[in-house]
Amino acid sequence: MFKKIPRTNLLFFGGALLVFLVIQIAISTHLLNDFWSTIIRIGGVMAIVSLGLNLIYGFNGQFSLGQWGFYAIGAYTAADITYRWTNLNEATGLSILLIGVLLVGGAIVYLRSLLGKIRGLDALSAFTMYFLATLVLGVLAVYLGKLVGPAVAGLLLALPSGISLQIVFVLAVIIGGILAAEVSFLFGLPVLTLGSDYFGIATLGFTIIVKVLLDNSDTMLGFAEMKGARGMIGIPKITTWFWVFLALFIVVLVMRNLLHSSYGRAIVSVREDEIAGKAMGVDVAEYKILAFVIGSFFAGLAGGLYAHINGFLHPSSFNFIRSFDPMIIIVLGGLGSMTGTLLASFTWALLLEGVLRLVLPQGFETWRFVVYPLLLILIMLVRPSGLLGTYELPFLRQVLPPLKAFSKSNSNSANPESGHPVPLQEATK
Repeated sequence: MFKKIPRTNLLFFGGALLVFLVIQIAISTHLLNDFWSTIIRIGGVMAIVSLGLNLIYGFNGQFSLGQWGFYAIGAYTAADITYRWTNLNEATGLSILLIGVLLVGGAIVYLRSLLGKIRGLDALSAFTMYFLATLVLGVLAVYLGKLVGPAVAGLLLALPSGISLQIVFVLAVIIGGILAAEVSFLFGLPVLTLGSDYFGIATLGFTIIVKVLLDNSDTMLGFAEMKGARGMIGIPKITTWFWVFLALFIVVLVMRNLLHSSYGRAIVSVREDEIAGKAMGVDVAEYKILAFVIGSFFAGLAGGLYAHINGFLHPSSFNFIRSFDPMIIIVLGGLGSMTGTLLASFTWALLLEGVLRLVLPQGFETWRFVVYPLLLILIMLVRPSGLLGTYELPFLRQVLPPLKAFSKSNSNSANPESGHPVPLQEATK
């Protein structure tokens, strides 16, 4: 027998479908031109990045400026896979990275269960073991990827070109997210032992390191197609509004269900009071790394989508100044508010990249980077908790049982002879 679907669920899913259809129809009928279509897609991508940072900082309490670095990892990883497929007709990059992330992911899970049995193992020793395993499996993945690459390419070429390109694109975006998550796990093991402020400085350093590596990716890393500081071109423009909406919708559902689970409550308890959490048996280090890895996965996923919007990537788009964008968004929307993050992300894109770019006189477009912070300061003075504070849509916040159901479940508790405690309101009558 089917249970009745809650009204809040119907409103949320119906509203999401309505938003998707309205924007999709506007794009298809050219009511929205390419400029505004791109702005909306960038807003959706920024929402995914910012939701990941909100999980790390807003819900887990870890001040991080490394989200942009993981965003860049996902962008360049996905772009390199699709570039090689569309321009070189080879699936070697796809094969190597797919095998690599699967092997390294399996090794991390296995070593985590194994090292968890060793008492007193410090973070640096654990990091060394994970890092060595990653290097060995990375070399193995390169060998296996080159071996099976031609076979994978043959299978994809047997499909219609449009379908094979979409398959490669989806796999590339997912691989970009997983790779960012695995890098964040290795980076977070030693760094998450630092205090919140020092952790923020370390993550900012990570973003700078990633940017420098991208500047020299064609020489230092050997990826000639990335062209280093000149910028990577020839990336297929595959990211449509459908893919952005689908990814954002899945991220919202995953994050909502995570926060309402026992894992989510443990993640939030770390933000509230680490000492109290430890006293209640919460493994603080475990839940710090969990929030950090999931948030970084979201960033890598968003990076893969972003790379295929304009078909061009440049390391300057991932410098440390831009790393403050998702931080500003979650503060503007409200720390610990998914609804606020969604609203602020699209507001950020429409205002900064859309309205201000068009309204400001020609030659003064860069002044939007002055107007935008001034508006942010004004909002912080008027409403320090952000646009929505801690408000959540009914579907996203924890839904409590109806009052009637609560009264029915406690119908016997009013009788002292039943052995159940008497509710406070009954005891005070």
